[in-house]
Amino acid sequence: MTEGLRERKKRQTRQHISDVATGLFLERGFDAVTIAEIAAAADVSVNTVYNYFPAKEDLFLDREDDVVQWLATVVRSRPAGESAAEAVLRALRAEVVALSPRLGLIDGYDRFMRVIGRSQALRSRLFDMRHRAVGAVVDVLAEEAGAEADGPLPALVASQLGWIHGHVVEFIQHELMAGRTAAEASRAALGVLDEIETLLGDRLLGYARRPAV
Repeated sequence: MTEGLRERKKRQTRQHISDVATGLFLERGFDAVTIAEIAAAADVSVNTVYNYFPAKEDLFLDREDDVVQWLATVVRSRPAGESAAEAVLRALRAEVVALSPRLGLIDGYDRFMRVIGRSQALRSRLFDMRHRAVGAVVDVLAEEAGAEADGPLPALVASQLGWIHGHVVEFIQHELMAGRTAAEASRAALGVLDEIETLLGDRLLGYARRPAV
């Protein structure tokens, strides 16, 4: 469907507020910037900011829904013949090769990480996001498991998939903070993914394999 004028203006306003807020956070730190200062810099009212972003953390983590649902989406959309773990490994490799911003593979992303590192509120929100991401995978696996949904395996497997994703992201962040370029971090992350796969047992690698058509 074609985006209407009203919807386009709302999207543009939301993006403008987010961009202004991010600039202030990078310059002064997350905790030092107030909502009133963001509103003034974006030339909107404080109420307008809250209409688009109910919490201050939403201004910095404005793609939260995508981050939380990514793992579950990968598992849910895996093709026939592929297991849940194989789907996650494949998708992560594709994201790494593509220098995906979703994994922080952007030159200069270390600036964002330093803002997060100095803010307990942002670190807490990221922890909550990772917890919800694993929960979303549990829901997908439990739904597919049917009669076995009440057993421990959906949650155990989802936790492992969350660990794989989280470790790769943290490795990339460490590389960027150490001064590596996004391309250098990408090459190193591919090696880490290979090592991770060698550590996974057959039971995890084969769990929830989608039946071949």
